[in-house]
Amino acid sequence: MTVAPLIFRILLAGTALAIPAGATAQEATPAPPETHATPPPVEDKPPPYEQRLIRLAEILGSVHYLRNLCLNQPEDGWRRSMQELIDKETADEPKRRERMTAAFNRGYRTFASVYTACTEPATLAEERYRAEGATLASEIVARFGN
Repeated sequence: MTVAPLIFRILLAGTALAIPAGATAQEATPAPPETHATPPPVEDKPPPYEQRLIRLAEILGSVHYLRNLCLNQPEDGWRRSMQELIDKETADEPKRRERMTAAFNRGYRTFASVYTACTEPATLAEERYRAEGATLASEIVARFGN
């Protein structure tokens, strides 16, 4: 799970006040009360493993498609794993969530546009992608894990 600079977020949210509109000392009517504008969501700097995570999302999408293509009984485990990863990794970062979701969908659609039936090359691609995904996940955890 990413570690966001919580103190920075709190300070930023506390200092994001709207400037009162047009109040001057010469006005006879009182100035409208100050309003507090909600600041736009602040996207944190992506973690150093972001590109690896995007690649892992693509791989999960590809494997999800290929596994379901080649199994007699469809499974949803790869999509659920991806959803869990997105939920943990991008809890309050909508743009990162969008990027990871898009990467998963891109991986899925890439193979959906090529394979409509389970073939030997599809099976080989699924095996290779699973191996690449396992290696990538291990590298991310070993290098950036807590």
